[in-house]
Amino acid sequence: MRDLTSPKLSFRQHLVVASLLFGLFFGAGNLIFPLHLGQLAGANWAPAALGFLVTGVLLPLLSVLAVAVTRAEGVFDIGRPLGVGFALVFMVLIHATIGPFFGTPRTATVSFTVGLAPFLPKADQGMALLVFSALFFLAAFAFSYKENSILANVGKVLNPLFLVLLFLVFVVAFANPMGSPAHEAVTAAYAHGAVTNGFLEGYNTMDALAGLAFGVTVVTAVRSMGQKRPEDVSKVVAKSGVMAVAGIALIYLLLILLGAMSLGHFKVSADGGVAFTQIVNYYAGSFGQALLAFLITVTCLTTAVGLVAAFAQDFHKHFPKVSYHAWLALSCFASFLTANFGLDQIIAWSTPMLMFLYPLAMVLILLSVTSPLFNRDGVVYFFVVLMTVVPAFGDMVVTFPKVVSASHFGLAVAAMRSHLPLASMGLSWLVPALFGLVVGLVCHFVFHSVSATSESNL
Repeated sequence: MRDLTSPKLSFRQHLVVASLLFGLFFGAGNLIFPLHLGQLAGANWAPAALGFLVTGVLLPLLSVLAVAVTRAEGVFDIGRPLGVGFALVFMVLIHATIGPFFGTPRTATVSFTVGLAPFLPKADQGMALLVFSALFFLAAFAFSYKENSILANVGKVLNPLFLVLLFLVFVVAFANPMGSPAHEAVTAAYAHGAVTNGFLEGYNTMDALAGLAFGVTVVTAVRSMGQKRPEDVSKVVAKSGVMAVAGIALIYLLLILLGAMSLGHFKVSADGGVAFTQIVNYYAGSFGQALLAFLITVTCLTTAVGLVAAFAQDFHKHFPKVSYHAWLALSCFASFLTANFGLDQIIAWSTPMLMFLYPLAMVLILLSVTSPLFNRDGVVYFFVVLMTVVPAFGDMVVTFPKVVSASHFGLAVAAMRSHLPLASMGLSWLVPALFGLVVGLVCHFVFHSVSATSESNL
């Protein structure tokens, strides 16, 4: 009989796993979106931060806990109660969105646009992006080539370097503040809907989706540390996840405050990348811009490593005829191609997919975390997801670029969607999902009550 005893991990080992999770979660969007949120919210930065932390911190933590509670090894297992077909489609959609279609290419385009483009003439930026993205994804391929080295490469090398650089930015900025957040202007959208808009802004981090997809990477790393029993793996993932997102929450709050303070010298920028460039240049000039380039590239690379590795691991598991390394190469190459369409196009087409997938991910995460209460009954999953997917599809259609949203089909969907509660807030799925939850739980408990009565009469 095999020895299934797992060695007890030290605090330092938990910290290494937390560092891995931190590096996988924290990427380009995690720097630029909180900064921009702070500028948009101004004096209302606190309620906006509260909404942002729900989708940017609490939900990713719950996604890690969902993997731990259900003992899942990837996004496929999270959707499994609805059948193999749904689980496979959901896995492909998640990996396509956070992977080669949107999320992974964004790691290269943001690091280039924010970090390097300001140093280059506009006429040369197209060719420069081509070269930069090629080198970027070659590096991501190299770091993730050996699955058992991902923990060391991401958690022990890149993350500490990133944290030191980010700490220096905070020290300088808060020692010499540009303004007082409490007295800065508030944009119209955040004057009365700060919490809701902060909540929706958190979608852009993609971290809830990434948490589901990174499950396989994290579980593989924890097992490499000698954890053999599923319950031991779950405990390590849960404890390390709390440590990781606590650090992320603190950084988010500091970034949001930094964005609000920057209004003392700058107007609201077009995006957080521009805001970060302005802030760093204000304090450190061209040296600051060079520091920013390196900082952005390091944090984006850590995220890219996790994304391409998770993509390759999950697809190799479910399509084993293609090797891990072949899937890895395909992910890196496809991401390289997509990156060269440019950041604006990537963001324009990723937002609608997030409006569709985030509600589905949210309900599946919450169902997974609470699944012991209803024995992970597929009936509960079915009604909740059914009542979520239709309005979420409507949210996706109306946020597409005008070629879709302004078409006859798009206008018809928008007209029907307008009758749903909270549609104007981008949350048209919420009430139907709660209704589906009630129906599903009633069916579950009624069925089990009838079954128990029948058995007792036999």
